[in-house]
Amino acid sequence: MPSRPNILIFMTDQEQADVVLPEHPCITPSATRLAEQGVLFTQAYTPTAHCCPARASFVTGLYPSLHGVHNNICNDTAISRGLKPGVATFAEPLKAAGYRLFYTGKWHVSVEETPAARGWEEKNVTATKSEHHGLRWEQWEQRAKQKEADGPRQRGQVLRPGWGHYQLYRSYPTQTPKPYEKHHDYKVVQAAVEALPQLAASGQPWCLYVGVVGPHDPFHVPEKYAGMYDPKKVDLPPSFRDTLEDKPRVYQRMRQQYWSQLTEDEVRESIAHYWAYCTMMDDMLGEVLDALDKAGQADDTVTIFTSDHGDYCGAHGLYCKGVPAFREAYNIPLIVRWPKGLAQPGRRVDDFITLADFAPTFIELAGASSPQRMSGRSFLPFLRDQRPADWPDAFYTQFNAVELYYSQRVVQTREFKYVYNGFDFDELYDLRTDPHEMVNVAARPEYESIKRELVRKMWRKAREEKDFICNPYATVALAPYGPADALA
Repeated sequence: MPSRPNILIFMTDQEQADVVLPEHPCITPSATRLAEQGVLFTQAYTPTAHCCPARASFVTGLYPSLHGVHNNICNDTAISRGLKPGVATFAEPLKAAGYRLFYTGKWHVSVEETPAARGWEEKNVTATKSEHHGLRWEQWEQRAKQKEADGPRQRGQVLRPGWGHYQLYRSYPTQTPKPYEKHHDYKVVQAAVEALPQLAASGQPWCLYVGVVGPHDPFHVPEKYAGMYDPKKVDLPPSFRDTLEDKPRVYQRMRQQYWSQLTEDEVRESIAHYWAYCTMMDDMLGEVLDALDKAGQADDTVTIFTSDHGDYCGAHGLYCKGVPAFREAYNIPLIVRWPKGLAQPGRRVDDFITLADFAPTFIELAGASSPQRMSGRSFLPFLRDQRPADWPDAFYTQFNAVELYYSQRVVQTREFKYVYNGFDFDELYDLRTDPHEMVNVAARPEYESIKRELVRKMWRKAREEKDFICNPYATVALAPYGPADALA
């Protein structure tokens, strides 16, 4: 293995795994270029479909129960404001191993510290100490004095009386040579492009993190990108006509209260705008890859393209992320290129990878030592075209919060997916015959033994991760089988 390669991380926000598949209609030539020269991981997942805990898992290699970030750290419902005391990130061992670290873009891990506290050089860092997400009562009072727009609902708009109407998608004209030149993410990309020659000249191995906010909703894009897609040719998601009648009531409420306002044509338009947003992010990725080539660093660099979580984008008639637990919000893109160290480029890997696996991978690449026991493990063997015999056969989630403090866990194997909902009835999907998670079979007697074994897996993982969701009191002991059933 080449010693101490550089590491370039390009992380988007809220991007589905499917959009970067070469066979997908979304236009992503830069991602396709990476996949042809690298490895495409089709079963990469976030441990939680929420920005802050997902990103905390990415930098620490830990699940939320261990790193301590459970919901949005930047508002007044935060369970914590940052990582637990004593929790390390992958930056510290890389710094100790002689790496130069440069961070640009979205942080969203802590409001108690910025990346600089972990050894990063910073430029255009967002979602950090000074930001507040949401409105305080004084701001609501100001909004109350403003008259809400009268008239019919606009195209692509969701009416939300008293909350502020929501424009899910739109396109806008631009007069600049690059349509995204005025987009907030371009400053992040420019910082990365400007940093690469300096990093190359430093004589040190380096790690560059580029964190853009797109394609996070709302899907507002320049007309050039929107014009690349004809909504009439966009298929509705296979699960779009799911009635959700056998799913938790909050899923139904989200669809009925908000997203059912959109017509089918508007859903197609929203998907086209989401794809357009992904294409714009792909062009920005292309600028960074070109700058890497120009700096003469591509061969010595492990280049990673991924996201923190996905977006439902019309699947099951829903949008955004979080609760519910459908695949579109959890399955994330992951492409890894490494010309000097990767075997058999152009491969696809279908094993489960999670955001918790990145930190141990980076630490192994740097030849450093892990500062703590991690939930994840290095996926470096897959880059060598080697599959560890004991690689996990299941994927697990920990979803604890958002502002309404839902509690949800998922155990997914290749064949089945069990969802423990602390706020409603559970879900079980037979992925062999129902890959789009349309039919909840949790109450069917013929699946009882399967459900019981998946619940046992959930409790074993909870014990391993110190995930204390097992109070025996009657109002919260709602899993169909308790921990003792798994630990006997």
